[in-house]
Amino acid sequence: MPTQPTRREWLAVSALGLGSCAQAPKPEEFSIVEAAETLGGQKAIVLKRAVAPSGDVPLLLEAEILPGRGFNTWQLRAYLPGKGVTDLITAPPLSGAVKLMTGGENDFRGNESFKNGGALLVPYANRIRGKFDSKARTIETAIAGKTAKLPANWIGKLKGAEPHAMHGLLLDQPTTISRRVADANGATLEANWEKPFGTEWPGTAKVQFSAALTAKAFVLKVTVVNTGKEPLPVGIGWHPYFNIASGDRKQAKLKIPAKTRALVDNYDNVFPTGVTEATEGSKFDFREARAMGDQFLDDCFMDLIRDGKGGVAAEIHDPAAHYALKISSASPAVQAYQCYAPPEKPFIVLEPQFNIGDPYNKGVWKDRDTGMVMLAPDHEVVYDATVEISKI
Repeated sequence: MPTQPTRREWLAVSALGLGSCAQAPKPEEFSIVEAAETLGGQKAIVLKRAVAPSGDVPLLLEAEILPGRGFNTWQLRAYLPGKGVTDLITAPPLSGAVKLMTGGENDFRGNESFKNGGALLVPYANRIRGKFDSKARTIETAIAGKTAKLPANWIGKLKGAEPHAMHGLLLDQPTTISRRVADANGATLEANWEKPFGTEWPGTAKVQFSAALTAKAFVLKVTVVNTGKEPLPVGIGWHPYFNIASGDRKQAKLKIPAKTRALVDNYDNVFPTGVTEATEGSKFDFREARAMGDQFLDDCFMDLIRDGKGGVAAEIHDPAAHYALKISSASPAVQAYQCYAPPEKPFIVLEPQFNIGDPYNKGVWKDRDTGMVMLAPDHEVVYDATVEISKI
């Protein structure tokens, strides 16, 4: 298991990566406003930057957060030269989100939260398999040596597809807003969730969320604290659908600094086989940015190449729209990027996450470290993802 730094050490590393955000106040003012729409019993919150967009430099302008739906980052907006104010994330307007997130069949356990927008995946990212109980609609499996019954909230479309658990337990959970701060430097929204997992996951946790919009970046952080008396297994991820603003998916470029990828049974179940292969020289080699063309991806990229400060950064380039996004993390616990990119859709889902798929399947992974962090009582782990925009 990766060794976790102390909170002070992690914050020091994070500060190095975003030091420019802590300089003297900028002339642009930021604000935090409540939207008209209510989702999960809470108003959507919008972080705003008050600046007249013009010129040839792209600027981040807004972030829509859903505190009532697991602190989902529903939308990021930016000014793009030649295109004006543009949605950076594929998602319907908030009024459309209200119609989707009803708790009905399609929204079982919050599934609509990860079909659009940018869901946070806690306490596990990706897929987990187990013994299916059709009556209870659960799977039973072993998590860190303890029996858990997870919601069977996903299944492939092909005949013989296997019901499984997908993307954590907080997708439809309301959070409690704890802090709102807006000044000349940026706007920050903080919230928390504290509730026993019951039979669905071993242990008890407090989850703290933070979303910050600054002149330089959008920064998302999740801190999980073990409030129980036994070790707590934790995996965290983020699931943003990044829009290709030009609409031209073929020319969009992807960069993922990964040496290997996990092979899967097929692109319907997308269950890992336990076999990995080197990306070098293959069509999955995205260590340098290259055009996507017609290539389909639903792959977990591993053995990440870190920078001199220990961080990792992936990129999406849209040359036709003259901008690029960098999606980075300073957290040493981020071990993988999952990428979902169907060629017929104008988006790329790029997910920095702790764990790889089906992390507790010993029959598949044997004794491999699958990225799950074991937190001792009263200890914490921090996840972060930073989005920056630039001109190309």
